[in-house]
Amino acid sequence: MTQGRKIAVIVLAAAGVISTPLIWLAGGADAGQLAGASIQAAVGIVALVWALFQHPEDRTEDTAVRTGVARASGGGRAVTGIRRAQGRGSGPARAERTGNATATGKDSTATTGIDYS
Repeated sequence: MTQGRKIAVIVLAAAGVISTPLIWLAGGADAGQLAGASIQAAVGIVALVWALFQHPEDRTEDTAVRTGVARASGGGRAVTGIRRAQGRGSGPARAERTGNATATGKDSTATTGIDYS
């Protein structure tokens, strides 16, 4: 979500949270209006919290071409390409003609290409 959209959602949610219950309750609300005001305020709060937790667009475009040789041993990791740790990055990733990756020893890993772990 872009910064401008995030600000717009926050402003609209805050306006909904504040204005609706005040307008309805100022006129002496009955039980139905009180329930409606509460629901609308809750929806506004949910939208506000959702907007606050949205990260700015972190689109990354990763490219690895003609990488060299990588070796890992003794629990190490060899990557001759792109490593996106635990799903980070939302843009395209491209690996071409990556080099050789070799892993020896316990718990060692090797990847040629794209590693999403």
